[in-house]
Amino acid sequence: MSGLELRDVTKLFGSFRAVNDVSLSVPNGRFVCLLGPSGCGKTTLLRMIAGLEEPDGGHILLDTEDLTRVPTHKRDLGMVFQSLALFPHLTVGENIAYPLRLRRRPKAEQRARVAELLELVRLPGIADRPVAKLSGGQRQRVAIARALALSPRLFLLDEPLSALDAKLREAMQIELRQLQQRLGITTIVVTHDQREAMTMADLVVVMGEGRIRQAAPPVEIYRNPADAFVADFIGTTNLIPLKGGKLLGAPLAGATEGMVSIRPEDVVLTDEGQAPVTGRVAFVRDLGATVETFIEVQGQTLTAASSPRHRHRLAVGDAVGIELPAESCVVLPA
Repeated sequence: MSGLELRDVTKLFGSFRAVNDVSLSVPNGRFVCLLGPSGCGKTTLLRMIAGLEEPDGGHILLDTEDLTRVPTHKRDLGMVFQSLALFPHLTVGENIAYPLRLRRRPKAEQRARVAELLELVRLPGIADRPVAKLSGGQRQRVAIARALALSPRLFLLDEPLSALDAKLREAMQIELRQLQQRLGITTIVVTHDQREAMTMADLVVVMGEGRIRQAAPPVEIYRNPADAFVADFIGTTNLIPLKGGKLLGAPLAGATEGMVSIRPEDVVLTDEGQAPVTGRVAFVRDLGATVETFIEVQGQTLTAASSPRHRHRLAVGDAVGIELPAESCVVLPA
C-alpha cells in the first residue's frame, strides 16, 4: 500500500512504554492529526517517523521503503517544530533557502524557489525582511515555507500553532488545511487541541497511554467513539452508566450493561412530567452561540446545549424533564 505505514512501532524509555505496538496506514495525500493528552506518546511517535528517535521495535515504511533505520536527512520529509526554529540572524528568504543552500543548489534556483514559496504561503515580496520583524502568524508561514523548500514526500508538524492567540490560531488552521489540499502532500500534525484536529484532519488518531484508541474521520470519532476515553476526550459528552438495560431508570433498547455517551446538543429538555427522567438545574452558562444547562439527576450532572433561540428559560433550582433519544446514545464498553 503506497503511503506511510507503521507496523507494531514501539518505543521504550527505560521500562516505560511511551509508544506501545502502534500500527497505522496513511494513504498518500491525507491529512492526519495525532491527538491526545500530554504524555500519550503522540510526539514520540512523530519523532520516530521523522527519524529523531529510533524505535525499539516495529517498522516505519514510506511508499513501501523501510525507513526505520534511515537517517532523518535521507527520509525526504519536511518538519515544523513547536518552537519554529527559525534563524533570527537571517532574513526570511535566507531562512527559506537554507535547506537548498545545504544541498548546494544554484543561487538562481534558490531565489526562484523562495519567491514561489512566499507566494504559496501568502507572503509575497518579504524575502529581504528580517525574521525578527515578523508577526507570529508570519513566522509560522515562513517556517512552513522552509519545510516545503525541498518538495518533501511527507510533511510533519509538532504542535505548530500552540504559540498563537486563539483567533489567529483558528485562521491558521484553515490556511494550513487549504495549503495541504493544494499541494496534496501527506501531512501529520501532533496536537492536543481537539478543535484543531476536527478542523483540519482527514483522519484523527486518538492516542492514550502509548496506544491508538481510535483512528477514524473526525465525524466518526465524534459521533461513534470507540470507548469512554475517546468520547470524553473529543468534545464534551455525557457519560452515563447503563444498568440492566436502563438509562437513568428509563429503558434503552438494544443493550444491557456498559456506558452510554450522549452529546450535550442531543439532550432534549422538556417541561417537568413530560419526560421519563426529571432533574434539577444546577447552573446555566450562556456562551453567546450556545447555552449550556447543567442538570443534577440521580447523583450525577448532565450537560445540555441549545442555541439561544431554542433555549429554555430555566433558572438554578428549576425542575426540568430530560429526554435522551436512543438514536443519539452510543453504548460503550463497560
